[in-house]
Amino acid sequence: MINTVYRLVAPRRFEIAFEDINLFGDNAIVRPTNLSICNADMRYYLGTRDAKVLAEKLPMALIHEGIGEVLYDPTGSYQPGDLVVMVPNMPLEEDAYIGENYLRSSKFCGSSMDGFLQEFVEISPKRLVKLPQDIDRNVAAFTEIVSVSVHAISRFEKFSHARKDVIGVWGDGNLGYITSLFLKYTYPDSKIVVFGTVREKLNDFTFADETHLVNEVPEGFAMDHAFECVGGNGSPIAIEQIIGLIKPEATISILGVSEYPVPINTRMILEKGLRVFGSSRSGVKDFQKTVEMYVKHPEIIDYLGNLVSSVNVVRTTSDIKEAFEKDTRKAFGKVIMKWEE
Repeated sequence: MINTVYRLVAPRRFEIAFEDINLFGDNAIVRPTNLSICNADMRYYLGTRDAKVLAEKLPMALIHEGIGEVLYDPTGSYQPGDLVVMVPNMPLEEDAYIGENYLRSSKFCGSSMDGFLQEFVEISPKRLVKLPQDIDRNVAAFTEIVSVSVHAISRFEKFSHARKDVIGVWGDGNLGYITSLFLKYTYPDSKIVVFGTVREKLNDFTFADETHLVNEVPEGFAMDHAFECVGGNGSPIAIEQIIGLIKPEATISILGVSEYPVPINTRMILEKGLRVFGSSRSGVKDFQKTVEMYVKHPEIIDYLGNLVSSVNVVRTTSDIKEAFEKDTRKAFGKVIMKWEE
């Protein structure tokens, strides 16, 4: 079976390649239907990664956020037509103590192997999670980034103490929105307080108990725990503010990705006895838990729908390029590619 793969060969340039798919192996065949562009994809597309990294990675098919329909599954775990979310993390080994998403040997779609920007995806059935047929597909397309927040919250539950009266979230972007939303549904009795830099973005956090600009912190405010979802150049400022406002023996979850080392006030971490942990990517269990949350709380899908910036029908490399260019101009949310033949 011939497969069409849409690879980025240089910044802002896609080319088509043709490859054979083995129909007699153990993998399932999935036809991608809805794909979501991530900031990591954009760093490759725009060429903002280090030149050495680009030379090592490209050509490569991008996209690690996506769903599709099963065409064939030799194991019988899924039936033709089943709607599934594809897990981009591909572990090559198991470890009793280290999660699949932290094993240095694991491959990741759109980073160390081809992503989902293909006509068909050959993937292990163990890397698939079934979705409700009637789910909003454009929202389900970015289940991967949602699962990252779910993963961080699951780890937070293990690391943090039981007092969770007030939880602060720094970041008014996609990750801050998703994390604070799932914190509210995980801890409905906790006060979720979101801090950001753009009032217009914070207005969309209607599920949060409070929202504040970072330069308008209420006098006397303190919190039991916090999540940093800022990343980039804003990370040092956000982490410093969190450490200053958080109570002793609190837990701080770091989720924001920064390209450069971030200085941290270790003196106050020591004085307050803080626990600081990082989370990255996710595994099959996190995807399963995410889908369970979708089913249990269907209104979550409506909230996540606010993140859909645009939906773009793609059939050609020109359509793909246009969608990526649209992502460069968006102020907030996710750009979705709806794959049509």
